Amino acid sequence: MTINKSEILKNHCYTRLVFERINKKLDTNFSEKESKLLIKKILLETDLENYLKKGKNFYISNKQYNISITINSNTFRVITVDKILS
Repeated sequence: MTINKSEILKNHCYTRLVFERINKKLDTNFSEKESKLLIKKILLETDLENYLKKGKNFYISNKQYNISITINSNTFRVITVDKILS
């Protein structure tokens, strides 16, 4: 199965609770706008080879930012963001 990066970029969305989760997992205090900008920047800058579909989720890993983003492949909702352990 091929992953359509532009579809993910166009359709990814958020629930209110995910912003709290992002700040907790990344140990930050970003506003919703800052979180959205970070996610979009990472999705844009991450090469397609670092996009993985496993089960019902997409996993996008970006070593430059040391962040992994999990997105539901059906709803395109951002589920969580994690630090990549080096």
